[in-house]
Amino acid sequence: MNGPSMYEAVQGQCGDDLLVRHAPLVRRIAHHLANRLPPSVQLEDLIQAGMVGLLEAARQFDAGQGASFQTYAGIRIRGAMLDEIRRLDWTPRSVHRRSREAGEVIQALEHELGREPRDAEVAQRLGVSLDEYHATLTDAASARLFSIDQEDPTTGEAHEPQGDGPSPQDVLADRGFRADLAAAVAKLPEREQLVMQLYYDEELNLREIGEVLSVSESRISQIHGKIMLKLRAHLADWIER
Repeated sequence: MNGPSMYEAVQGQCGDDLLVRHAPLVRRIAHHLANRLPPSVQLEDLIQAGMVGLLEAARQFDAGQGASFQTYAGIRIRGAMLDEIRRLDWTPRSVHRRSREAGEVIQALEHELGREPRDAEVAQRLGVSLDEYHATLTDAASARLFSIDQEDPTTGEAHEPQGDGPSPQDVLADRGFRADLAAAVAKLPEREQLVMQLYYDEELNLREIGEVLSVSESRISQIHGKIMLKLRAHLADWIER
């Protein structure tokens, strides 16, 4: 006979009321992430991981810090789901490596040109065709949500930080990190800021954003991938800590 499910285990420790009130939050975040991930990532796995995050939030929440429980729980739930995605490690090393190189080139060209580099200019600097560069952008958009995992400088493979330093979730919750992230987003071109708003605030999918901006879904995927590369390059200091 199978043991209790993750949901039942969390229910036994958190209590019915907490689960009933916040289970929809877990499911909403899980569905939101699942829409951005390959089919190999199962929705039920994200929900179970989110329930663990809810349990951790209930144990650690301090009302004296000023944030509401729902805000704090949302961070922990999302963090637990991202931990599960990292554990599955479905992203090939080559994608990490190419994405890192492209982000560095985009940032370098921005400084050299004093403007947003064109796709053809980035592709030429990388020494690849325009189609290959667009494929890198698509991979960056679909491979992983913005993450602050450490990366091996040779392989580009992401891995969990070792030692007693802050966890990725701790850094995500850091006010300094959030301020730097907000500043990086504010520097994006207006169209890319709109894509961010529609994708993360309005929770539209790529096809819907494409309809709003009158471009193809594949082009929106490329734009989103480019945004992720630029943000990672801008926040490299946080990633390397």
